[in-house]
Amino acid sequence: MPDSFPLRPVTDAEFATWARVIADTYGEDRSDEDLARERDAVELDRTLAAFDGDTPVAGTAACTRALTVPGAVLPVAGVTWVGVAPTHRRRGILTAMMRRQLTELREGGREPIAVLRPSEAGIYGRYGYGPSSRGAPLRADKRAMHFRPGTDFGAGHIRLLDRAQARPRIEEVYERVRQDTVGWPARTARQWDVRLHDEPRARDGAGALRYAVHREPDGRATGYALYRLKSERDIYGANAGAVQVMELAAVSRPAYAALWRFLAGIDLVPWIAYEAAVDEPLPHLLTDPRAVRTAEVDRLWVRLVDVDRALAGRRYATALDLVLDVEDGFCPWNAGRYRLQADGDAVRCARTSAAPDLRLTSAELGAAYLGGTSLTALAAAGLVEELRPGALAHASTAFRGAREPFYPGGWAFPAY
Repeated sequence: MPDSFPLRPVTDAEFATWARVIADTYGEDRSDEDLARERDAVELDRTLAAFDGDTPVAGTAACTRALTVPGAVLPVAGVTWVGVAPTHRRRGILTAMMRRQLTELREGGREPIAVLRPSEAGIYGRYGYGPSSRGAPLRADKRAMHFRPGTDFGAGHIRLLDRAQARPRIEEVYERVRQDTVGWPARTARQWDVRLHDEPRARDGAGALRYAVHREPDGRATGYALYRLKSERDIYGANAGAVQVMELAAVSRPAYAALWRFLAGIDLVPWIAYEAAVDEPLPHLLTDPRAVRTAEVDRLWVRLVDVDRALAGRRYATALDLVLDVEDGFCPWNAGRYRLQADGDAVRCARTSAAPDLRLTSAELGAAYLGGTSLTALAAAGLVEELRPGALAHASTAFRGAREPFYPGGWAFPAY
């Protein structure tokens, strides 16, 4: 990148200009209220901007987060605010920012993993990110949602609460579910402020955010659903309105079933829309699973900043003793061979000169890291090379999780 576009963090006085430049790259506007709220959630010392003179023309930022990974909760750098002004594209600025951001994570001994949700899936593979979790945009026909006989809905009840009443109960449920759900991030009070923010102009024609809380007879909160109602007609004048479910979490099967029964029973709109997990249980609760239609889309992308620390931080489904030959052209400090040994909670990953069992790049390790994308699928695409017979199948089984990883938030990872 030319020296005329130096990189550095933004100051408080520069934040509004920087934020508007990045928002403009996505065709979005930022009001003064938006900027005040977002400024409160951004760690200025973790921002990065490219400057043309005194004017920021590109940027990125990292947010300090924790993420549930297989068998553990690890610190991660949530990458966000990535954008380059259209006047300054194709000049190597994005590559320079990504390299600087990852290098600083490494040299500062910070998080061993970086994560993001890309607006375009074709961008970040060249920087060593791999698609590690998927979502399934779900559309359900409420008129065909009949629950299977014998479905256990429990003895609890659901109440619609205002935000102040609902928030502590929602946070409690989320924290309980998060501990065992791979892909779910911890949320600070500021991040909950953003998640539950409900500005009218951001509703895209839908109604206000509703807070449905499931409680047991003893008063304990065991589930919640955040949703909006959107009324609209198709080109033939038919009702095409939907219950737009923003988030749903439950700590028990009966609470989960009860929440979906409640949503299916909402009047005046015939559809439910929700970005669900790939292995969402809902279709299995229905007599007609075709009442729910889904399509998969990549969601959370993972970048191993330090291969050894990242691999030693998670747990594995089976005992493992494996030598990985890792290629990493963007972060060369990762390149080389690693011996990964795992037996329950005893996990070790260290450099080795032993003969390798598998050869792959850091992007494939990122894709497999959360236990969703399988190493065997990557190998079938020619992205993982088996060097010792049997090593691939064993490693793929060890890396896999009990359920598909899922990130329950919006497009910008750290905001939610």
